[in-house]
Amino acid sequence: MTDRRLSGKRSSMIEGGMTGNGDDDGRNIRRQLRLRKGAGRMGDLDPGLMDATEALDGIGSAIGRTPLVALSRLFREETFRVYGKLEMMNPGGSAKDRPALRIIREAIRSGDIRRGTTVIESSSGNMAVSLAQICRGLGLRFICVVDPRTTESHLRLIRLLGGEVELVSSPDPVSGDYLPARIERVKQLQRQIGNGYWTNQYGNPNNYLAHYETTMPEMMEALPRIDYLFCGVSSCGTIRGCAERLKDGGLPTTIVAVDAAGSVIFGGAKGTRKFPGLGAAMVPPIARAELIDRIVYATERVCVDMCRELLRSEGILAGASSGGVLAAIRSLRDDIPPGSICAAILPDRGDRYLDTVYNDEWVANNV
Repeated sequence: MTDRRLSGKRSSMIEGGMTGNGDDDGRNIRRQLRLRKGAGRMGDLDPGLMDATEALDGIGSAIGRTPLVALSRLFREETFRVYGKLEMMNPGGSAKDRPALRIIREAIRSGDIRRGTTVIESSSGNMAVSLAQICRGLGLRFICVVDPRTTESHLRLIRLLGGEVELVSSPDPVSGDYLPARIERVKQLQRQIGNGYWTNQYGNPNNYLAHYETTMPEMMEALPRIDYLFCGVSSCGTIRGCAERLKDGGLPTTIVAVDAAGSVIFGGAKGTRKFPGLGAAMVPPIARAELIDRIVYATERVCVDMCRELLRSEGILAGASSGGVLAAIRSLRDDIPPGSICAAILPDRGDRYLDTVYNDEWVANNV
């Protein structure tokens, strides 16, 4: 584990637009006016328009309000308390359900998604599962652009939920990573399809707003205070939304970002990463580094070891990034004052990593 303190403030990253399609403000305003005028009779106004409340029907109504549990066995020897936010309990199995729902709902509300729209996203796995699930319920076509690091379990789930998979088999020739290549393929699909909407989790403000409005308030309601928040980073939606909510409330919580060794989000040296969902090969446009108090880098080995220890001690089968988040807490044990309350966001289920994190042969050959 590598821990890095941030000294001073760093300027905010440039944010992407509200949608992934780059519409100007005038077009969005006109769409909103059309929707307001047609409220209650959208079908009469334009049969292609959808009702944004449809996204909250059915499976969408089950997203959020995930359990927050004490991890007293895993951290039994510590003088501080640790609580895990089990985002794996969302119906799609991960924290990505929250931004997926909000992004789709707001795009319907603005008119960017209509009946017949094809939803497109670049994802290493969890966001694709969440979007496939929501799009299935709304009758929307969904295409996900993935790379070879996406697990077979994720791919099966995406297809079972009606999603179409586009595999990018070669990394970007300039950066040597898959993410830029995936994004380029998304843009190609937009041009080819014509009525495609890119949800753009790395640049869409609705990603972090979902956590600002739901994830963090749920934890604040459940605990008397939060002295430390530990959160893994990839698109940076979860940590930005939660950190902004805490800062806007004037709370003195220490925000700890857990990044993958080999990730470049906070200026680290680029390297190979085996697990999806932790770290990135570029700085996400929605990232705000000045919100972060400390950064801890987690290796694949500590992710595996801590996932297995969590399973043995608490009976919780969690994904790779959860292991990294919990390992970060243990690495800072000497810096956390006695009596502190730590909240850790555990992003996804471990059953999607049975062939990797929980497979002895795979670990021996790859970690």
